[in-house]
Amino acid sequence: MAEDTRIALIGIIVERAEAVEELNSIMHDYSQYIVGRMGVPYRDKGLSVISVIMDAPNNEISAFSGKLGMVEGITAKALYSKS
Repeated sequence: MAEDTRIALIGIIVERAEAVEELNSIMHDYSQYIVGRMGVPYRDKGLSVISVIMDAPNNEISAFSGKLGMVEGITAKALYSKS
C-alpha cells in the first residue's frame, strides 16, 4: 500500500547567495515530491523568496524543510494541508 501524502507549501528565504548551490542540491534530492516552485529575487533587500509546493509523506516534507533550515543563510518553514 502506498504511503499517504500531503500537500505542503514550503516558504524559503535566501539571505546569502552562497547558499544557493546547497539549496539547489537539496531541492534536487527531493525533486520527486516537488510539484512546482516560484522564486522572486528581492534585489533591494539583497535576498530571494522561494515558494515550493510538495506532495509527499509528512516525514519527507519535514526532512526537506529541516535540511534547508540547517543551511546558513536560509530560513524555511512548512505549511501543511489539513488532509
